[in-house]
Amino acid sequence: MKLVLKLLVGVAVAMGLLALAVNALQKRLMYFPDTTHFTPEQAGISGVTERVIETADGARVLAWQAPAAPGQPTILYFHGNAGSLETRVERIRKYMARGLGVFMMTYRGFGGSTGSPSEAANVADAKQAYDVLVASGVPAEDIIVYGESLGSSVAVQVAAARSVAGLVLDAPYTSMVDLAALHYPHIPGRWFMTDRYETRRHIAGVTAPLLILHGENDGIVPVAMGREVFALAHAPKVLKTFPGAGHDNHYKYGSYEALYAWIAQLRAEKLTAKEP
Repeated sequence: MKLVLKLLVGVAVAMGLLALAVNALQKRLMYFPDTTHFTPEQAGISGVTERVIETADGARVLAWQAPAAPGQPTILYFHGNAGSLETRVERIRKYMARGLGVFMMTYRGFGGSTGSPSEAANVADAKQAYDVLVASGVPAEDIIVYGESLGSSVAVQVAAARSVAGLVLDAPYTSMVDLAALHYPHIPGRWFMTDRYETRRHIAGVTAPLLILHGENDGIVPVAMGREVFALAHAPKVLKTFPGAGHDNHYKYGSYEALYAWIAQLRAEKLTAKEP
């Protein structure tokens, strides 16, 4: 009995150490922040205001906001796992040139935001960013949530919990556990991951119109994952894939145009619904 007890204790200690190791490793493999803080002015973009979101647990999360032109929606944008706001200036410029509003939050530890990123923190901060946007005067019916890569699961969880006009998923994955199994098959203990980002599970809670954008040659998030998320989602939904496009270059293959056309259709349907 003593030997069995010692073995059980040994296994428990080993499992605990493995869980700690996996939790530390997942952070290093999942988040690649640019920690430099650029203001919009320093990044060379005008018409954008930096907002500070004060979280309940004492973090300061930064966001950039640009107002929408009359009659246009605002994109509540959650970016991928690398860079920060400054590295997405050209994207913001393109949206603004179309008259779209932008509210782009950066995660904890990225670009001037305090703290460390995690799924729990990112999703909680994203929901608070939505609330801040609504409090600034943008109604829910004018908010389109956009999730890029890592941010696609954040966006899904926001759209499942808040009222939105639409949801755009840019290279979405089924779960971070699935991606870990794909890219790091020899690392044990994936079942101990805490930042799981289970899009497959959360997409069922989204009832807003959905657009998925995905490069067919995406070597980071396979297009098969985007197709699976699409199959699990409620209608109305649209899937646009781009032959020849990789993970972050489908804009060269027409994804901006696909996004703008989808938004225009949403707005037209909204106006039609309001007609007597």
